[in-house]
Formats: sequence, C-alpha cells, structure tokens
Amino acid sequence: MLTCVVCTLIFLQTDSSPQMTLAQLSKTANLVDANASEEDKIKAMMTQSNHDYDPIHYSKKALGPPPAHYTCFRCGKAGHYNRQCPMVQDKSVELPKPVRTSKGIPQSFMVKADPGDKGAMLTSTGEYAIPAIDAKAYAQGKKERPPFVPHDQSSSEDDTDPIPDELLCPICNDLMTDAVVIPCCGNSYCDDCIRTALLDSEEHICYTCKQSDVSPDNLIANKFLRQVMSSNNYILYYIILGLGQNIGLDFVPQYFFNYFLFFHLSSKSAQREWAEAKSL
Repeated sequence: MLTCVVCTLIFLQTDSSPQMTLAQLSKTANLVDANASEEDKIKAMMTQSNHDYDPIHYSKKALGPPPAHYTCFRCGKAGHYNRQCPMVQDKSVELPKPVRTSKGIPQSFMVKADPGDKGAMLTSTGEYAIPAIDAKAYAQGKKERPPFVPHDQSSSEDDTDPIPDELLCPICNDLMTDAVVIPCCGNSYCDDCIRTALLDSEEHICYTCKQSDVSPDNLIANKFLRQVMSSNNYILYYIILGLGQNIGLDFVPQYFFNYFLFFHLSSKSAQREWAEAKSL
C-alpha cells in the first residue's frame, strides 16, 4: 500500500512539472524522454532535421582546395580559386585564353601532352592531353611544296581555305558548333565554349565585353547561323568559293557569303530572328 502511494506521488510530481517549449525542444537531443506533447516533439524533430540545411548556413565561397581540373581564369594556373589569384590586384594584366576541356572524350582516345602543345585539352585529372587522331595529324605536319616548282593558280589544291570571320568562334577560333548569342554584347560563340568560359569564372564574366553576372541559362540559340553552318549550306558556299577562285574573281566568295548570310533564308521569320539577334 505504501509503495502505491509513493508511485502516485512521483507521478503527480512528474506530471505537474512544466512542459518544455518548442524552442527548448529544438535544442534537446533526447526527445523521447522530454516532457512535452507528441505534437511538439514531432515539430521539434522536423526542425532539427532541417537545421543543417537552413539558409543561414549557406556559404557562397567554396571550402577546401580546388579540384585537380580547376584552373584560375585570371592566370590560367591550377591550385587556387579565382578570388585567391595573385593577379587579382593587377587589373592591367590581360586575361589568358581559356583552356579547352576534354568533356565527352573518353580517356582511351586521348594522348598525354604538355600544356603548350597544339590542341592540348585539360582532362578531369588535371593533366593535359590531345585526341589521338589529332596527335597523329600534328605529327605528320603539313606537306610543303617542293622548291622551284611554279605554283599553279588554277590548281584545285589550296594550302588553306579562307573561312569567314562570321563563322569563327572568338574563343576557340574554329567553326562554331551549336552557335549561341550572348545577351550582354550580342556576340556569337560555340555553345560549349561560352558555357565553359562563364562557368569557370566565379562571377560569370563575358569573354568579350567582360560584363559580370551573365547566366549561361540566358544564352540564345542562333538559329540563323546554325542553318548556315549545316553541311549542305556550307558545302554550297565552298563550291561557289572554288568557282570564284578558278575564274579569277576574288571578290565573288565574300560577296556571295554576304548574300548567302543575309538572304539565303528568304522567309520573313528567319529575317526577323536575325534582326533580333543583331539588335541584342
């Protein structure tokens, strides 16, 4: 009988203690034995589970050392982030040309190379490599014409074929692939080149006009240039180019290209898209 009375007194004493508030429960590790309602315990459990993902814990600056394939866009070297570059104080130094990465190319198709080699790309491991097929072509080199052999102007073999500047990407100096227009200055680039340049810079700086906070999501597909760069259209351009050189009319290729670029797509929708792209 005495034992029952003692248990009753202990229960009444425990039950009469004030319940913990939700703020106190959020900081309590043992919610099972806490003096609170089940509803408050569930709310405290949900608050604790989301505590690590609270916006107050967000850090814009990256922590720890950069990955092996990360290169500073100011000096072009690895080992530090852009904000830690020793050249950040010197604004007069011209930014180096962005390094192309070997995205989408299997490692088995690559050959190790030095950073200064022609066509060198930066791999995910931080090393430089060249596609094996390109390395073989570079090793063969260009076949030179034997000395004292007169040059045949009417020959169909040309050392170099002039490529219009309108079709060259300002970053890789090669024919544009999936041409896009950047909204800040209206220039056209390869989709992969300009996206890589924007993402590699911490402040998303444009390669040409140096404007910051340019999101890669705002790039506009240059449908007009993409249609011009299609295989059939470009082959047609080079056919006219060869005909003009053979008959001695040097002005024909450029004149034809200007005509081809602006009036090949005679539909009003295509001309409207080109006008909108030029006005950006």
